[in-house]
Amino acid sequence: MTDLPDRRFLVTGAYGCVGAWVTRELAAAGADVTTFDLSTDPRRLAMLLDAEALAAIPHQTGDISDLDTVERVVSERGITNVIHLAALQVPFCRADPPLGARVNVLGTVNVFEAVRRSADHMAPLVYASSVAAFDAYEEDTPPAMSGHPGTIYGVYKRANESTAWLYAEESGVASVGLRPHTVYGVGRDQGLTSAPTTAMLAAAAGVPFTIPYGGASQLQLASDVARAFVSASVSDTPRASVHNLPSGRVEIAEVIAAIEAAAPASAGTIEATGTRLPFPEEVASDSFAEIDANFTETPLADGVGSTIERFRELLAEGLVAPPTAAP
Repeated sequence: MTDLPDRRFLVTGAYGCVGAWVTRELAAAGADVTTFDLSTDPRRLAMLLDAEALAAIPHQTGDISDLDTVERVVSERGITNVIHLAALQVPFCRADPPLGARVNVLGTVNVFEAVRRSADHMAPLVYASSVAAFDAYEEDTPPAMSGHPGTIYGVYKRANESTAWLYAEESGVASVGLRPHTVYGVGRDQGLTSAPTTAMLAAAAGVPFTIPYGGASQLQLASDVARAFVSASVSDTPRASVHNLPSGRVEIAEVIAAIEAAAPASAGTIEATGTRLPFPEEVASDSFAEIDANFTETPLADGVGSTIERFRELLAEGLVAPPTAAP
């Protein structure tokens, strides 16, 4: 990463898991970063930053579905780089589709519009899409986007990708969309694919846990995902592009084995059902090299080990509690 001190970053959804890790990555690099979130509770950031570092980061409490608020923050803070992560996860979109659309679709349009209105000094807008944008999972069928996603959340994410393309075509707004698969690590406590992380917390706490799905997925450590988003923000791409995040396919049984290796006392206490996720288990990520040709993935064993070790520390400090059941 270069020239971060000369840029002013806005991270929307900064109090979520990936948002917290992106904020941590930027703060560690000495960047000028402002956080934006409807929440006033920085509990995930507090797991990653000490009190002094956390207090030094200005926070804007606001609703991403309010364009005036988004535009005002971009203008008043002199923002040059927006990393847009504000969104509701799969279960929340399923429970309240209109709210999910307001946050995930309207909120994203608002961010693009605010960037368009300040386009003369803006870097590419970076936003989170998702592997859920692909067609619903069908056995022995390659990942595609010719049908329909398996969740309403995926429908919203696909809409965001089209929004990005049209803003580039009609207004010249450059953007990079990144599609994480299964993010894991400290702070990942919401969403359909948060279960592997909860299993790691359970192992650290010495309690049993059942991951409520099986099959395979691409596990991506939250700190790696954060680095990818920051790399995309400083890539200076002139167009709209979307990329899957690099990582290998991992069977849920392999995840459980990695947990047991990092926490031997958990052997036999972490299980999984046989249900598959409603989106592809693996998607190609070769195009991400256009953004960061030197990107490296943390090996699964190292990522699981460091996550469990940090959970042990957080449990001892009372900053997290043992899980009681599958999400």
